[in-house]
Amino acid sequence: MTVTDDMLHMLDVLCPMHVQLDGQGVITHAGPTLQKLYPDMSLAGQPFLTVFELSRPKRITDMDGLIRTAGQKLHLRKRTAPQTGLKGVLVPMPSENGAMVNLGFGISILDAVSDYDLNAADFAATDLTIEMLYLVEAKSAAMEASRKLNLRLQGAMIAAEEQAFTDTLTGLKNRRALEHILPRMVNDCTAFGLMQVDLDFFKEVNDTRGHAAGDAVLQHVARVLVESSREEDCVARVGGDEFVLVFNGTTDLDILGRIADRIISEIETPVPFQDAICKVSASVGISVYQGSNDTDMDTLLAEADTALYASKHAGRSTYTVFDPQLKESGPLAS
Repeated sequence: MTVTDDMLHMLDVLCPMHVQLDGQGVITHAGPTLQKLYPDMSLAGQPFLTVFELSRPKRITDMDGLIRTAGQKLHLRKRTAPQTGLKGVLVPMPSENGAMVNLGFGISILDAVSDYDLNAADFAATDLTIEMLYLVEAKSAAMEASRKLNLRLQGAMIAAEEQAFTDTLTGLKNRRALEHILPRMVNDCTAFGLMQVDLDFFKEVNDTRGHAAGDAVLQHVARVLVESSREEDCVARVGGDEFVLVFNGTTDLDILGRIADRIISEIETPVPFQDAICKVSASVGISVYQGSNDTDMDTLLAEADTALYASKHAGRSTYTVFDPQLKESGPLAS
């Protein structure tokens, strides 16, 4: 039986990955999808066993050997990169010395679709590969939708957590954030300097200029504290006009003292509000955690608070470093 052009066209539609071999094992025709695997050369005219490596059955080196495999599953791969794996079956041509070999990708289909930019049009309409591609496409779309949803949920969760740990007026951390950060640093034995800042005369601003003026002062103070700290430090508003700074890894009292002086000086800068000028000062208390595990957050905050009220007792607008003797002097008036 002679294969006509019309028959080859039908085979191209029904079996787009077939090859026709002559009696010497040379490819005389290749289906359009199979030809896509070799975009830089024409398969027609190439010896089949030069283009494809037959791994099973083994030791097949010529056309006679290929003919003896008729009806068996052939395991092949391309000899050129990418060395895509293929499955196939050979059928001898009636009344001729040649053969037809129909090939498929098997479990390599997903890699092949990606490597050769194949789509549904490259396969026979009844090929189960089409169903697989649709399933993979649907799965990919579902996974992408799930990924985007997870990203949105993660973003919403991060935003909600950030909002829960943020003071809405100043943008600083809040007490809840501080109660999350400080115990972790103590448990990890991370040394730090702790500074408690309390505004002097802030109530007078609120009483005489109103809460909007007070908010402007608090925002000014927040800017001063942020500019006086580093990204790895924590700045929190823990009360109406009370702030806490945690200086990660900084325990040198001279350095902490210079920072406190700068904070006090900057906070005293008058804050214009509408047609008025608002003036406050700050008292500061400092305690230090050296990284030992014999203390806790409440103790450190209490020490800084004791030092803070020593500053207020000393006339305000100054800083005091905690000393155990401050406890022995008893409560100090604010």
